[in-house]
Amino acid sequence: MTDWKNGIAKIILPTPFAVGDVNVYVVKGERLTLVDVGPKTDEAWQSLSTQLNELGLKPSDIEQVILTHHHPDHAGLLDYFPASLPVYGHPLNNRWLNPTEAFLEENKQYFMKAFREFGIPEFYLSPAAGALKKDLKYSCSRTLTDLLVEGDSPLGLSDWKVIETPGHAQSHIGLYREEDGYYIAGDHLIAHVSPNPILEPPLPGELDRPKPLLQYNASLKKLLDIPMQLVFSGHGEEIYNKNELIHKRLASQDERAQKVKNFLVEDALTIFETCQLLFPKVYERQLSLTMSETVGQFDYLIDLGEIKKYDENGVFRYTVV
Repeated sequence: MTDWKNGIAKIILPTPFAVGDVNVYVVKGERLTLVDVGPKTDEAWQSLSTQLNELGLKPSDIEQVILTHHHPDHAGLLDYFPASLPVYGHPLNNRWLNPTEAFLEENKQYFMKAFREFGIPEFYLSPAAGALKKDLKYSCSRTLTDLLVEGDSPLGLSDWKVIETPGHAQSHIGLYREEDGYYIAGDHLIAHVSPNPILEPPLPGELDRPKPLLQYNASLKKLLDIPMQLVFSGHGEEIYNKNELIHKRLASQDERAQKVKNFLVEDALTIFETCQLLFPKVYERQLSLTMSETVGQFDYLIDLGEIKKYDENGVFRYTVV
C-alpha cells in the first residue's frame, strides 16, 4: 500500500531494463510534485495511476515534475502527461529528452571512434552504437520548462534545495530538505548496488568526454558533510546510514581499480580486453554498461598516476607506471 512519510510518497514502477523496478516520489509542497516519472510503457502508466489512486490522487493532480536525471527509466513516462505540465531539471537533460538527429548522429560517431580506441572489435561496434537508440524508445520527447542548478529551491518546493551530483549521469541532481534531513537521491545512492558511471559524449563546447567515475566519487564525498536522516533512492530501499554506505562504495571502488591494475602488471591490455576479464559472463550482452564501468577504472587509475597508455595503431593499450 502506497503511503505518505512526512509529505513524501514512494511509488514503485516496473521497467523493461535489467535494473528492475524504479522508484518515483510524490512530494507535497506549494505544488504537488512528482520527482521522476518512470519509463514510457503502458505498464508503468497503469501502475502509476493505480498507486496515485491509493493516495487519493490521479495523474491530472500532479502540478509539476522534477527530474533527477534524464535516463529513460526516470523520464520516459513524461510523454503520457499533458504537454502543458511543467518539467524541471538540470540543463544537461535537454539534449537527451528531446534529441535531434544531429545530436544522435554526433553521439554515434563519437562512440564509434572511442570504442575503436578502447579496442572493441569491429563486429561489436554497430550493435554497441545502436544500443542507445534501443533504450531511447522508452524515453520521451519533451523540453524542460525551466532549469535547476546547485543551490536552487525549485518553484513549488521552497523548503528543498538542489544538489548537483554528476557521475551516473551528467544531468544528475538530488533534492535536500534541511529541516528534517530528507534527501531524494535519484540513482546517486542505491543501497543494494553501486550505480554505473555511464559514459557520455563531450559536453557542449568541450572536446574531451567527461570522466563519470571520478565525478561520481567526488559527488559521493560532497554528501559526507551534509546531515541526512533519510535518503530516498531511485531503486530499492531507503538509506538510513548514508555515510557508512558512501565509505563502503569508495572502498569497493578502490578494490575494483586495484584488481584492474593487477591485470596490467601481467600484460599491456586494451580497455575491451580488461572488460572481458572483469565481466566474462555479461560483457557481450551488456557491452555499453560493462565498458562504462571498465573505462571508469582506467580513468581512476590514470588520475592516481598508477597506469599510463600508449597508442598502438589507433588502439590504446595500458601498462602500470
